[in-house]
Amino acid sequence: MPKESPAPVVDRLRALASLTGRAPVLAPDALPTDPVALFLEWLERAVAAGVPEPHAMTLATVDAEGMPDARTLILKDVSPQGWAFAGPRSSAKGEQLAARPVAALNFWWQPQVRAVRVRGRVEEASPEESAADLAARSAAARDGVAAGDWVLWRLIPDRIEFWQGSGDRRHARIVYTRDAAGWSRSGAGTEDGR
Repeated sequence: MPKESPAPVVDRLRALASLTGRAPVLAPDALPTDPVALFLEWLERAVAAGVPEPHAMTLATVDAEGMPDARTLILKDVSPQGWAFAGPRSSAKGEQLAARPVAALNFWWQPQVRAVRVRGRVEEASPEESAADLAARSAAARDGVAAGDWVLWRLIPDRIEFWQGSGDRRHARIVYTRDAAGWSRSGAGTEDGR
């Protein structure tokens, strides 16, 4: 009996369920003026709901040829100073950030059908802060890392987007942008998924 050929990839992908999580209630009239406050609220809700590794994020940088490059890292801190992450200066991300100190972060909390996108310029923390971050890692995580090679970076955002999915594809999108006057917010409504 001849073996059945598998369905084309496009068919298999279209057959997979999407937006299967359960979105928390979103109250557009109660949104804070500070996007960091909203991020911390969403993060705490993800933690409380048991979302696995809610501090994991994708970091996107740009290489010397202008091509985007992405990898998954752990968020170290969020403060008025920026969104902190760390790694070796000698890594691809370290070299890319040295040449082009801009980046984007993406968080995806599937069980809550929520995503957060952050983009802006990147600055190195002080050598003391980088050393303290390295010292806080486990012995196994420090093994083979030269102290001077470890860097704590901070992304200072100029745009933060909060996205909450909806099964009817009328997703909520909240965008904060920063200029010299501070943060402004737009798009607290829904979109049609286009």
